[in-house]
Amino acid sequence: MRNLILPFARPLVILVFLLSLPMEVLAALQQSSDGFTEYKGQVINSRNQDPLAGAYLSVQDSNISTVTNTDGEFSLKIPKDLENVNVLVSYLGFQSRMLPLQFFQQGNVTVELQESLEELQEVSIFTYTDPEALVQNMLKNRGSNYFTDQTTMTAFYREAIKRGRKNVSLSEAVVKIHKKPYDSNADDDIALVKARKTADYDRLDTLALKLRGGPYNPLSIDIMKNPTHIFNEQDLSNFKFSFDDPSQIDEQYLYVVDFEEQDKSMPWYYGKLFIDASTFSLVKASFNLNVDNRRAATSLFVKKKPGGTKVYPVEVNYDITYRQKDGRWYFGYGHTQLEFVVNWKRKLFNSRYKVNSELAVTNWQINNERVKKDDSFLSRRVIMNDDVTGFADLSFWGENNIIEPDESIESAIDKIRDKLEIN
Repeated sequence: MRNLILPFARPLVILVFLLSLPMEVLAALQQSSDGFTEYKGQVINSRNQDPLAGAYLSVQDSNISTVTNTDGEFSLKIPKDLENVNVLVSYLGFQSRMLPLQFFQQGNVTVELQESLEELQEVSIFTYTDPEALVQNMLKNRGSNYFTDQTTMTAFYREAIKRGRKNVSLSEAVVKIHKKPYDSNADDDIALVKARKTADYDRLDTLALKLRGGPYNPLSIDIMKNPTHIFNEQDLSNFKFSFDDPSQIDEQYLYVVDFEEQDKSMPWYYGKLFIDASTFSLVKASFNLNVDNRRAATSLFVKKKPGGTKVYPVEVNYDITYRQKDGRWYFGYGHTQLEFVVNWKRKLFNSRYKVNSELAVTNWQINNERVKKDDSFLSRRVIMNDDVTGFADLSFWGENNIIEPDESIESAIDKIRDKLEIN
């Protein structure tokens, strides 16, 4: 029997008519605040100067970290009492660099990473010849390779919705993830600390697209916490597995396994698994959901829509990255990207919406105490644009590590404002 992802693991889209929505202007990010210093820069490929999106920066002897945006840019906030520390910069398939904090004090630095050129096929540590057996071992060892303590994680969430190339909704939040042990079947919980947003649909289009699930969407693709969302640990026969060229990160050798779901009667998964060659831990996964079956895909993703429209997904992509601390792995970063087409009856052109949601863990601590839920805990059915209020608290946002915007939030808002004035 085919395993289906839980409803909150597949982001649902709601399309509704809007009459009027006020603009909530976000305050500019503070460059520094009492007790913290912000360092900015870019991570690039040393060979061709291309930016490296999703590069990982972590502060030595702490749990502080961040990731680069699609332009390779980063913002890293560090407590001022951490003066003599190093920062590790790493990226899959590249040689990591350990840099002293003084390097970043130059301001807007450029960190160049060199590609790993080692002929990994010759490394004797690669002993598996059966990719399915390797994946089976990966799933079997999740209790020994991943955190078995309950942890409280501070994380940054961003949700961006675009119509064509125009931003129509931007939501950001700092959240607390109450992560259950990886050998537990209990669900993770998310509590909202603070959030801010901008949304201006009413003059840009007659439709508003809303993503249900909020921060739970990128968290739900944690394959090692919720393996049955995609794989059945006892039976992997519904998937075809094959080896790709191996890779490495942080001097760790990685198997690269391609997988493809064989039952294609419904939307089906395919992608890559990056598995540590010594511990058989999943380090990273990049995968897609084939949505060529429009009717079935629409029923999975679209909750409701106005009459006279056809709405269907055309692209669904997922990425998850794990981090290691003291020999144990944990969820570090999740990213979901969905693209939808909206066709109106009696209209010549359709509209395309792209929804990006990403969740990056920026700090964490083990916390085995019982968590008491309060009003800050989010429902798995949350819609960020409806259920949270915008904030303009400079001191708060200045102290939290975020993902540097691909373009400044203020610039995106100005574009919306300009369009409103023209119309």
